Amino acid sequence: MGLNPDSRVRFNLERASVLLLEDSGMGMGILVQILTGFGAKVLHRCESVAEAQETVGRVELDLVICDAMRGEGYEFIKWLRASRIEPNRYVPVLLISGHTPSHAVAKARDCGAHFIMAKPLTPITLLERILWIAREGRCFVECDTYVGPDRRFKNAGVPPGMVGRRRDDLKGEIGQAEGPNMDQELIDGMVRTRRVEL
Repeated sequence: MGLNPDSRVRFNLERASVLLLEDSGMGMGILVQILTGFGAKVLHRCESVAEAQETVGRVELDLVICDAMRGEGYEFIKWLRASRIEPNRYVPVLLISGHTPSHAVAKARDCGAHFIMAKPLTPITLLERILWIAREGRCFVECDTYVGPDRRFKNAGVPPGMVGRRRDDLKGEIGQAEGPNMDQELIDGMVRTRRVEL
């Protein structure tokens, strides 16, 4: 996303209800400082999964930030997504962890988290993820093996003004056509429905 730290964009979570699930006092303090810096006033601080589950049952939430907590965070998110507590089962969830190897990223995705973020958190990174969730609006998927946000992402290339980090990054500019355009008859033939006898 590439949010410029020097930009004058204002972002305010004043009306948001945010659940923080973090069993470390220092970690909780950092989250509270960052979110109050974004204007958040309604913070539900939970140190255990049981406390978080109780909060989910009585308060309508706009965002959940959950620590992995040696695996308990993943289980909480899975419980939240499978619960019938409306509308909280659809709330955006950011999972934070001290270690984010590929298997942890896959586990976070499969339990229903929107994103997993590595500690230490910085305000700008957390803000980028919150804005990304707000902008993307991914559909909610519910099936036998998964409940959560659609795991597919659009690959629209590198944001304007940013330099790509990977060899296979899409280019921002489309450029001129390299071959002749298809004629309309060929396009119509591809789209036209046809009766097929089996």
